[in-house]
Amino acid sequence: MTNPSESTLASEVAPPAAAAPPIAAPLRGPRDVLFWSLVLGGGALDFISKRMIESSLVPHLPRRVIGDWLRFTLIYNPGAAMNLSFGASSRIVFSVIAFVMFVVLFRMLLETRQDDRAQAIALGLVAAGAVGNLLDRIRSVRGVVDFLDVGIGDSRFYTFNVADSFVTVGAILLAILLWRYPDPAE
Repeated sequence: MTNPSESTLASEVAPPAAAAPPIAAPLRGPRDVLFWSLVLGGGALDFISKRMIESSLVPHLPRRVIGDWLRFTLIYNPGAAMNLSFGASSRIVFSVIAFVMFVVLFRMLLETRQDDRAQAIALGLVAAGAVGNLLDRIRSVRGVVDFLDVGIGDSRFYTFNVADSFVTVGAILLAILLWRYPDPAE
């Protein structure tokens, strides 16, 4: 039979269970649901839109969607935004950059408060775009599928895709949020 004073003494000596910090459970809460929903949903939307365009358009032959302002023009971009290129190494270099950026974005997510939906959305959009274009680089040596062709007449913006739109909107939102919130380290 155990002496009650011994069990009390043992429980007093045992260290209390440490509460896990919120960062230790990265897949719980609204922040994570928003982020992963955007990454998976946005990545799927980008992938599906590119496959539909590839199956219905001939490269470099524009199809008007909204007058001359918006056209679908299938092109394969072996470089990055605005034809940035590293020559024959572009596919590898931009794939590594996209992967590293996804890791950075995920780390930023882990440092984001669970109730900060705006920052989770911004990070999710950028990550969705990075994943969408990374999948294209992995699946084809031709490069990333671009097809959104905006402009008037011969004055056209760079041809881009859904993933590029996610990256742009997410990066702008993230910049605004980071500019508005003071640095907690200060």
